[in-house]
Amino acid sequence: MPETRNSLPDVFDALGDPVRLAIVERLMKEGEVSAGEIAAPFSISKPAISRHISVLEKAGVIERRVDRQFRFLRVRNDTMNDLASWIEHYRRFWETSFDRLEKLFPPAEAEEPNGKSKNEEDNHGR
Repeated sequence: MPETRNSLPDVFDALGDPVRLAIVERLMKEGEVSAGEIAAPFSISKPAISRHISVLEKAGVIERRVDRQFRFLRVRNDTMNDLASWIEHYRRFWETSFDRLEKLFPPAEAEEPNGKSKNEEDNHGR
C-alpha cells in the first residue's frame, strides 16, 4: 500500500486536476465506489484513471479497500475534515478583516450617471 501523507499542499495539489476533483466529488456523493466503476464517466484510459487514483491516495485524499478481487475507493474523512477546518479558519479571518476595513472605510454611495445617488433615485421613484 502506498504511503499516504495528509498535508494540505498535497491535498490542494491533488484536487487541482479536474479529473481528480471529479473523482473525489463522485466519491463524496456516492460513498464507496469500485475502482472499475470510477472510470466509467471519463473518456480517458484506465491506466490514466489509475494514475489519478494513485495521486489521490498518496495525498491522503482517498483510500482503497480490497475485498477479494475487488478494489473499492472512498474519501478519507479525516482529510476532508482537515480541509474544511482550514477553509473555515480563513473564511472567519477574511470576514473579520473585511468587517474591520468596512468600519474604517464605510462604502461610498454609488452615483448614477445623472449625478444623483442611487438612494436618492430609489426614494423619489416610490
